[in-house]
Amino acid sequence: MKKILVCGAGGFIGGHLVSHFIEKGNTKIICADIKPKNFWFQFNDNLENHCLDLKDYDNALKVTQDVDYIFNFACNMGGMGFIENNKAECMISVLVNTNLLRAAKENNCEKYFFSSSACVYNASKQKNSFISGLKETDAYPADPEDGYGWEKLFSERMCRHFTEDFGLETRIARYHNIYGPLGTFDGGREKAPAALCRKIIQAKKNNSKSIDVWGDGEQTRSFLYIDDCIKGTLDVFNHSEQDIFNIGSEEQVSIIQMIEMIEEIADFKVDKNYQLDKPKGVRGRSSDNSYVTKKIGWKSENTLKEGLTKTYKWIEEQINSGSNIDKFCRSKIDNK
Repeated sequence: MKKILVCGAGGFIGGHLVSHFIEKGNTKIICADIKPKNFWFQFNDNLENHCLDLKDYDNALKVTQDVDYIFNFACNMGGMGFIENNKAECMISVLVNTNLLRAAKENNCEKYFFSSSACVYNASKQKNSFISGLKETDAYPADPEDGYGWEKLFSERMCRHFTEDFGLETRIARYHNIYGPLGTFDGGREKAPAALCRKIIQAKKNNSKSIDVWGDGEQTRSFLYIDDCIKGTLDVFNHSEQDIFNIGSEEQVSIIQMIEMIEEIADFKVDKNYQLDKPKGVRGRSSDNSYVTKKIGWKSENTLKEGLTKTYKWIEEQINSGSNIDKFCRSKIDNK
């Protein structure tokens, strides 16, 4: 029985991974997150749970003691509005990865997983809508998203060198816009799928005919449903060699096209109030999955429409019931 530490377990992806491990059984799970327990997206009293700041090396040493595997999702992040306005806060998360790598080496942990991001990719390749999918090699020459992207790219290099210099097995996934139920949908850190679902749900509920849209709506992205993300994460982790892989969807859509999908789900049409002064990030971004499919056989399974349908219904339930809504709608320090 392996002892697994999930850092950022109170966040979106980390919480779903913990739930996956609980369902499968045969593992001892340790959970760590900076948030108070009542703000964890998913919480299980039967596990060993720690509320602590992993930017403190002593805390990293404590939670990695006698651990076999480490999954690091802990970082300060959110949607484009957050990362463009909090560059220093995002970069400070490099201390979390650095401390966990040092502690993993000190405590002789077997394997370490780092959650990176598509924000590491060179901005010059993302200036147009509906670009070709980004390949893993497109991260260099380096010109990532300022702040958050640089932190992720530097942390990738840290993982690589801990493998080369100390023999610590590391695995890295570059996530492309993960979304789904049990995630932030208001408060400033939410990403586009959740934000747009929330806006249309509230417009329908209030019989309002318009929603605010950041940018002109022509910017494009690909979005990956959380179930595909968890499967991809484990496939990358279980791969036999140190490597970096895209974990994203190749279904690239404009923001306008995604709004149209959500309108169909809601059976409610809205006018768009385009806010050109709001943060909008790069013009186009999508994943090229050819390498990850060739090397480990992973590919996304849920279409965007399927994932949005599940996400919309969950957010609608939260808004209508108001149950536990605070944990999903806040602007305090957060994890993935």
